[in-house]
Amino acid sequence: MSLQLRLPASRAFDYLLLVLASLALWAGLAWIAGPDALSGPGETLARAADYLGSAAFWKHARATGTAFGWACLLSLAGGAAIGVLIGMSRLAAEVGEPILGTLYSIPKITLYPIILLVFGLSLSAKVAFGVLHGIFPVALLTIGAIRNTKQVYLKTARVMRLTPVQTASTVLLPAILPELVTGLRIGFSSALLGTLIAELFASEEGLGFMLIRAMEAHKVVDIMALAFLLFAAAAAIGGLLLAIEGRVHRAS
Repeated sequence: MSLQLRLPASRAFDYLLLVLASLALWAGLAWIAGPDALSGPGETLARAADYLGSAAFWKHARATGTAFGWACLLSLAGGAAIGVLIGMSRLAAEVGEPILGTLYSIPKITLYPIILLVFGLSLSAKVAFGVLHGIFPVALLTIGAIRNTKQVYLKTARVMRLTPVQTASTVLLPAILPELVTGLRIGFSSALLGTLIAELFASEEGLGFMLIRAMEAHKVVDIMALAFLLFAAAAAIGGLLLAIEGRVHRAS
């Protein structure tokens, strides 16, 4: 029992040391680079607090959150569906997985002009670009998880004459759940990146829009504050997903 109590305290102390070291490094870099290149922790955090108390900031945050939420949902659902459809057939997996891998390696920014032509400056464009980033890792990890599923499970499903839908829902889904959660975590990061890139290049609202406007005006403190808030939100959600992933893997 005492060991269980000491471990969380030790981990919290390690995190505290990491935060303090990061702040010290940040302050040192700001002092070396100067205020025209990098703002210090104090003024950055103060500006971030101002943003959190601003109604305009939350309007843009809601726009980003809406686009990102849809992008995540579609990436997970679409990636899992594609992965299951391709992964359940050995021939489809041998043909489809290299194609997906090739598409995943294409720089998505080259496709953004096409997204704009199709969707224009709209929520749909940001969602589509987020999905382009998030759907491939989910699909590829799902295919890999199905490939690594014990064949005895699939043979048992065939012996029991389960339909493909029944096999997917009652056999494959529980078996691939840990890898699916890993795909969700990676797809989350990729979808967030795609959504923000879409807002940076062509959008009229969102945190990415605020960030590019601050960059155009060379408002260093605003840039750092927005980047800090985005990092903090992404790290918090990513840490939660990582904890869920670890628990799912231990339970499987």
